[in-house]
Amino acid sequence: MPRLYDPSYPNGFIEVDHINPYLMPNVPDILVEPRATPFYRVPPMKFGNMPRDNGNLLLTPAERDELIKKNPRAEKWIRPFLGSKEFIRGIKRYCLWLVDCPPDELRKMPLVYERVKAVREFRLKSKAASTRKFADKPTLFCQIAQPKTDYLLVPRVSSERRKYIPIGYIDANTIVTDSAFSVPDADLFLFGMLTSSVHMAWVKMVAGRLRMDYRYSNTICYNCFPFPLFYTDERKRQVELTAQKILDARANYPNASCADLYDEVSMPYDLRKAHEANDLAVFNLYGRLKPDMDELTIQVELLCMYRQLKDDFDALENVEEEF
Repeated sequence: MPRLYDPSYPNGFIEVDHINPYLMPNVPDILVEPRATPFYRVPPMKFGNMPRDNGNLLLTPAERDELIKKNPRAEKWIRPFLGSKEFIRGIKRYCLWLVDCPPDELRKMPLVYERVKAVREFRLKSKAASTRKFADKPTLFCQIAQPKTDYLLVPRVSSERRKYIPIGYIDANTIVTDSAFSVPDADLFLFGMLTSSVHMAWVKMVAGRLRMDYRYSNTICYNCFPFPLFYTDERKRQVELTAQKILDARANYPNASCADLYDEVSMPYDLRKAHEANDLAVFNLYGRLKPDMDELTIQVELLCMYRQLKDDFDALENVEEEF
């Protein structure tokens, strides 16, 4: 009989009849397949911007201040730069964002010009043909996917010790790095869904791992997530209200980073209660999920919802192909 090992079990393991691909005992073999687009009409979740610059377009706060002091024109072209680590730990970084910077303007900023020159030289020496191709565009990031509106930032990697993956709203002026995802035009309802314990149960099951940390995937964790199908406007409003209370609770601690706020020991009581209220509001959207269910049962229910959704979409695509 197969054994499933886990320190939480009394003997360190349990004997089971079957283990599914997600190491769940006695659960059907349902494998979540990546999707290019979400099942639902929600905004797309995209990778952030990739500089591939050997650090020449990036700045620490001290480097930013020094650059502006020596080349005041540069201030216009410097933007906050935010990835998973910076967002979670409250680290400040900046970048040279030279989109639409005319060549005569660039040449009037000697220190910026030298950094751009170094980017070109770095890319020319790269072994990757895709990087060498961008040597002729040294002022630009190799991959640009910056939202034009405020967006929801979702870290690609987050500690497994946190009950919730910290996510948050970021203004469009802040450049998101490729270590995070962005969801432009994300409303409070979507924020409440993604920061819920239901979504976290899904993430724990299907996300990849970097060591033991969660490695979030837009094609699996987001696009395949079984959002509730039928709910009243009142229940949707309740999620929006509880989602706002999470943001309000965070705002009570302006000097605390997400790492401080979402540590299980230092998490403020008002933030914890706001999350618990949001969890309950999200549970109320699903007919088959209940707050008193254990996490394994919730995961099994979500897997079954996913399979039904996939079957329905596959059938619809087959009908469309026939026409």
